[in-house]
Amino acid sequence: MSLFWRIFALNAVVLGAATALLLLAPVTVSVPVLLTEAVILVGGLAVMLVANAALLRFGLAPLDRLTKLMNTVDLLRPGQRLPASGGGGVAELIRTFNAMLERLEQERAASSARALLAQEAERRRIAQELHDEVGQSMTAILLGLKRSADDVPESQRRELQELQEITRESLDEVRRLVRRLRPGVLDDLGLVSALTSLSEDFATHTGLLVTRRFDADLPPLAPETELVLYRVAQESLTNVARHADAGRVTVALRRADGGVVLTVTDDGSGIEAPREGAGIRGMRERALLVGGSLEITPAPRAGTRVQLTAPLARKQL
Repeated sequence: MSLFWRIFALNAVVLGAATALLLLAPVTVSVPVLLTEAVILVGGLAVMLVANAALLRFGLAPLDRLTKLMNTVDLLRPGQRLPASGGGGVAELIRTFNAMLERLEQERAASSARALLAQEAERRRIAQELHDEVGQSMTAILLGLKRSADDVPESQRRELQELQEITRESLDEVRRLVRRLRPGVLDDLGLVSALTSLSEDFATHTGLLVTRRFDADLPPLAPETELVLYRVAQESLTNVARHADAGRVTVALRRADGGVVLTVTDDGSGIEAPREGAGIRGMRERALLVGGSLEITPAPRAGTRVQLTAPLARKQL
């Protein structure tokens, strides 16, 4: 039944019931109208309005649910659908909306995949240039300063040694940037070694205590899945350093049914409702890239827990 005929039928039921009452009830209307007759007429009108409102509320309830979903739907949380049973215009509208959501989610996943893959390619290119050009140039400068410091008088040697130390620190920073842009250890030694290196580097630069819990029987993962897990762990640790005011962080990677689960938990100030900033939404897009799901919840005692569940098989986009 179309929406027009649904509303028409509801109003017809109410008006038909009112007409039947007028025909069957021993009620007359005088001129002028008596007080008792006015009370009966006003009461009947009120009953008609209440009945009509209740029936319309029941008949249009699917549209209210559809409107609520349209206002709250998030393409980074796929699978939000409304049940559409039966026929008629309302059910067809819901099915059409569900089909539109399916297409939008697929297009969003495909476009996000292309953007993220292009981003990783650009990261790799920049990291390679930093390593091959800037890193080698700074290494040559460092060696030149060392040779010069051996040949100059003692009064100038201290100044050259200070320049050496500044250059060495800058070279270390360039190398750290290269590791953040494209972790070579991930390509060479795998995910566990990359997460170990990431957590050690994080502990060194922030002073926080990092605990690692990695299962020994982790299954082999696709390169895309390993990269997504690494990037989510990297972004989570960055958020802990910036916002959590924590003293301890736990990075865990365990095997699950049909996949792996990465968990980053801190003991910081905690959250009630995480704001969906660029970092969190970027993690959600990366999770969708491999068909995974990301959850950000308060930790059991305090702090925040970021959990990424990734399947073994890569989702086809």
